[in-house]
Amino acid sequence: QVQLVESGGGLVQRGGSLRLSCVASGTIFGINTMGWYRQAPGKDRELVAAITGSGATNYADSVKGRFTISRDNGENTVLLTMNSLKPEDSAVYYCNINGYSRDYVDFSSWGQGTQVAVSS
Repeated sequence: QVQLVESGGGLVQRGGSLRLSCVASGTIFGINTMGWYRQAPGKDRELVAAITGSGATNYADSVKGRFTISRDNGENTVLLTMNSLKPEDSAVYYCNINGYSRDYVDFSSWGQGTQVAVSS
């Protein structure tokens, strides 16, 4: 069983920065993808950034050049550094880990979310 705990959200002004952290606990035999998603009121949850087990990264067009996803602590922590924040970045941000067991059975775990609010 894998549990994810996010932290780092808050209220900032336009142009400010935040760094989100997601710490995973439990048994993870292998990682397919670690990512950050966000969901604003009335909208669907969308992918913000992802990093694969091999280190390849992918970003939503709306955050390219402003956000950076990275791993730390033997891949049990995933970070999202957010710069030049805009009001449209306001949302609840969720951490996700897609991995697999020793039997190569895929799993997907989600955190409870951390709120980011950017004022104009």
